[in-house]
Amino acid sequence: MFNKGKTKKAGKQLSAAQIAAQAQAMEEAEIQRAFEQGITTLRDLISPSSIEIHSDYFRLGTKYGRTLYVYGYPRTLVTGWLSPLINIDEVLDISMYVYPVETAVVMKNLQKKVTQLEASAAVNNERGKIRDPELEAALSDAEELRDQLQVGQEKFFRFGLYVTLWADSLEELGFVQRKIETLFGQQMVFSKVASSQQEQGMNSCMPQCTDQLLIRRNMNTGAISTSFPFTSADLTQEKGILYGINMHNYGLVIFDRFSLENANLVVFAKSGAGKSFTVKLEALRSMMTGSEILIIDPENEYQRLCDAVGGSYIRLSLNSDVRINPFDLPKVVDAEDANDALRANLVTLHGLFRLMLGGAAQQAAQSSGGAASVAAPGLTPNEEADLDQALIDTYARAGITSDPLTHQSTPPTILNLYDTLLHMGGSGPNLAQRLRKYTTGTFAGIFSQQSNVDINNQMVVFNIRDLEDELRPVAMYIVLSHIWNVVRAEQKRRLLIVDEAWQLMQYEDSANFLFSLAKRARKYYLGLTTITQDVEDFMSSKMGRAIVNNSSMQLLLKQSSSAVDVLSDVFKLTNEEKKRLSTFPVGQGLFFAGQNHVHIQIIASDTEESLITTNPVQQDQNTK
Repeated sequence: MFNKGKTKKAGKQLSAAQIAAQAQAMEEAEIQRAFEQGITTLRDLISPSSIEIHSDYFRLGTKYGRTLYVYGYPRTLVTGWLSPLINIDEVLDISMYVYPVETAVVMKNLQKKVTQLEASAAVNNERGKIRDPELEAALSDAEELRDQLQVGQEKFFRFGLYVTLWADSLEELGFVQRKIETLFGQQMVFSKVASSQQEQGMNSCMPQCTDQLLIRRNMNTGAISTSFPFTSADLTQEKGILYGINMHNYGLVIFDRFSLENANLVVFAKSGAGKSFTVKLEALRSMMTGSEILIIDPENEYQRLCDAVGGSYIRLSLNSDVRINPFDLPKVVDAEDANDALRANLVTLHGLFRLMLGGAAQQAAQSSGGAASVAAPGLTPNEEADLDQALIDTYARAGITSDPLTHQSTPPTILNLYDTLLHMGGSGPNLAQRLRKYTTGTFAGIFSQQSNVDINNQMVVFNIRDLEDELRPVAMYIVLSHIWNVVRAEQKRRLLIVDEAWQLMQYEDSANFLFSLAKRARKYYLGLTTITQDVEDFMSSKMGRAIVNNSSMQLLLKQSSSAVDVLSDVFKLTNEEKKRLSTFPVGQGLFFAGQNHVHIQIIASDTEESLITTNPVQQDQNTK
């Protein structure tokens, strides 16, 4: 019996051990299963690696933060007073807490407050004290607010405003804090660091709607409305094209340049900063709104885009069959313009021939970028007078006078002018000899015959890359004149893009002509886009600055260090904008439209980028 009982007891002990072993095995299996499945949650993914809370700052991972609260406001707040803080170029979080208060409760408290203020005023009068302006202002405000609350014109609220600053170091955090406190101080708004409450301040500024600081100020509806937070610089319109992303608030910059007082745009950027990319992107998107695009292309950058949209690509060279006659007159329908057409073209031709007759050596040196703007070289007053008479006689021999009815006749050419000069007295023969290289000499043909150019297309590109350096400014002048005649003949929504405009700005006459286009383009529904990378040469010209002043839109992409000071003076940039102008990545810059400007990122779809990129590597990949 004893042995049997012992055996049963031992059996029971073994059974309990087995149960414990099974429980342990199940627990290990559960742990293994949980490990294999993973227990990572969204909280684990977004949470920082560490957090440190100090009395006046906190550290979240590698970032330092500090929370400020606003405790004092001036007697009156102006609309948009918070705008400088919202638009400041620093990383910060702003939280506002608005608590409505029952009007009955406020009225009861105001009654008590008014009674106290009136009692204080009465006591002061009895004691013969001088008037207290602060007491009188408080009494007046309380009475006014009570009246407005009584008729439902105002509501009452408790308002809390907290700001959390972020930086990469404590020194930078202190610098940002001083900037914020300065902005507040300029408007008599007072703030403090949430000492020993940085954790509560951090939580209050997080997007979880928990006000843990509970620092509030009484405000009525009017005061609360001045704190409207969505006041960041915005250039979004209902109509227009997409230019890029507003880096202030990541909104879209959608704009119609024809909605401004004029539709002119100047683009300044160093080589490789994305100026041609931006302009081609604008041209492509403008075509979708029905705009016609006219381009002067000095470096063969627009051919791929032109071919893709079925445009006309006109290659100007001494070996091409393209001809443009500078003596063409516009076929205008406006009576006033028709009466003035011949006179206006004579003025244009004066500038052209001063450019052509100004001396080949001097022109070649200037067209290579070696000199700044000069005044009408090479023509004396007598030569000017003889040239003027020769131009009038040349038109007259072709049957064209100031009478608009004669303007339908076939216009003369440079060959006819050459013959007129050769057979007239004075300085005519000498001018004819200097003009001969454009009639029978090296540059003959391209501008000395009747025009055969048809620009009846939604995109027309004039390529002048293959022209000699000496002939390039002349060609740009003549092409611009030809385009101007077409624009005046029929008003349509058009964009005229002049790339490498500095080549025109080297000469006074061509610079004056470009300025004349910028000034008069609005009347003919034309938007002039001027692009240059030689900012200093462009802005050193009187006409260059005038063109900028007559352009309602400007785009400043990355600049060389030497150009930053020039642009900063012209556009009144802040120190931060000036600093960033030389460090912008490709495709980012400052976009000015009227009185507003934003930090913009130019964006394009893959399809658009394949059509407009000038990066040789990307072009090769797209070809493959």
